[in-house]
Amino acid sequence: MTTPKSAPDKSRKEKLIAFDRLLTIMDELRENCPWDMKQTIESIRHLTIEETYELSDAILEGNMEEIRKELGDLMLHNVFYSRIASESNHFDISDVLNGICDKLVERHPHVYGNVDANDEKTVKENWEKIKLKEKGGNQSVLGGVPKSLPALVKAMRIQEKARGVGFDWDEKQQVWEKVEEELQEFKEEFNIESGETVNANRAQDEFGDLLFSLINYARFVGINPDEALERTNKKFMKRFQYLESESKKDGKSMGEMSLEEMDVYWNKAKAVFKIQQ
Repeated sequence: MTTPKSAPDKSRKEKLIAFDRLLTIMDELRENCPWDMKQTIESIRHLTIEETYELSDAILEGNMEEIRKELGDLMLHNVFYSRIASESNHFDISDVLNGICDKLVERHPHVYGNVDANDEKTVKENWEKIKLKEKGGNQSVLGGVPKSLPALVKAMRIQEKARGVGFDWDEKQQVWEKVEEELQEFKEEFNIESGETVNANRAQDEFGDLLFSLINYARFVGINPDEALERTNKKFMKRFQYLESESKKDGKSMGEMSLEEMDVYWNKAKAVFKIQQ
């Protein structure tokens, strides 16, 4: 077994001191702050979700200072949950940390054991197989996909987990052919002349199939579809807000402008933000 390189002693000690400081503050808040004393695992759940999305925003914006701050917020939440659980003797922060350490060692036999894994694909496949063994071998490969994940992210995780046990296409061209097939099936649910839906339920199903196949293709070519869509969302918002502000400066009202008039500002926005990039 190869022993992982450790950080310098001074750095390690500083990190431990900082973590101990957070644990101490959490204990003091839980015992002395009316708000912190009142919280439960359930009551801070929505705050954790919010903090996760704020971290996601910071990552997409490439703002390292904001990433540092948001990581701190999430670290606080981990300590908060553990402190609450310790009060009912369910678990504490040491149980949480030892649990993840044990899991990492168990799922990296190529580092801590005698298994060979020289590429990312093999590592992922081993990871999924080990997870199934941990669950007794009777659970679904997809059982670990959280039910409350946003649909687009859930589709990505489903596909990644299926790939982990070999259920996947061999070539990206095959995946693209599936995209084209699903697009055709979606189009068949519409009356070309009238533009009306032939069957609303089937049209929705086919659109879902089309999205799923597009997400699959994105995965094959190394694009994170969730990040790609969010980048487009942000791009649209910047351009639209430019349209709003610049037309207002010219004394125009959004609700009273024609699409052609708005397109003039839209094209200006595209030029402005292209230069800024």
